[in-house]
Amino acid sequence: MNSVTVRTLLVRGMLAGVAAGLLAFVFAYLVGEGPVDAAIAFEEANSHEHGGEELVSRSLQSTAGLATGVLVFGVAIGGIAALAFCFALGRIGRFGARATAALTGLVGFLLVYLVPIVKYPANPPAVGNPDTLDKRTILFVLMIALSVLLGIGAILLGRRLAPAWGNWNASIAAGGAFVAAVAVAMVVLPSGENTPKGFPATDLWEFRLASIGVQAVLWAAFGLLFGYLAERVLEPKPARGRVSTLAA
Repeated sequence: MNSVTVRTLLVRGMLAGVAAGLLAFVFAYLVGEGPVDAAIAFEEANSHEHGGEELVSRSLQSTAGLATGVLVFGVAIGGIAALAFCFALGRIGRFGARATAALTGLVGFLLVYLVPIVKYPANPPAVGNPDTLDKRTILFVLMIALSVLLGIGAILLGRRLAPAWGNWNASIAAGGAFVAAVAVAMVVLPSGENTPKGFPATDLWEFRLASIGVQAVLWAAFGLLFGYLAERVLEPKPARGRVSTLAA
């Protein structure tokens, strides 16, 4: 794959990330804002500090602020996932562009989000001790890095075992090794739970489900949209006029 093709796919990946981000924003606004409002109400009811000036209105946070954050994240994820697609295409089996893009989206969702939040679940923005924010952020980023590295290691292990064990057995062994390594990492890393006492469990559960839903929508939409765009670059269909001329 030459540099021009990689650059084209990178741009299309970022465009797919924008479109996926828009869909994720709609989902986040419709499903996720309710639990966030409940968390803010809990914080205000239990806070001992009053009279603080609101620098950014809640309405702006839930619209323009949320959209900006999700779209920027979508563009970044789209670009990185597009590069991962370029590396994976033809190296993980005889999959076409769409299937490879779908697998890239699925693996990205699992490694970048789902596995890390098992150890460090998402909390509403207004919940948690601000003094531990840096520590919790570092731990979460570390868990993402470990998840991605272990995932890459599992893929390389599966490829190495495939000639001798067969694709199915090699995949099972690599998957088992990944689960075992992730379990060890989760046991070794410190806990990041920081939910205040008395916070409604229902609101927390709804927020975490909404958080998973936002990421699932973003990654699924990216995989489907980018697969279509990548296929048009890598597997272009001949023009109808040219085919008719050759047939005549």
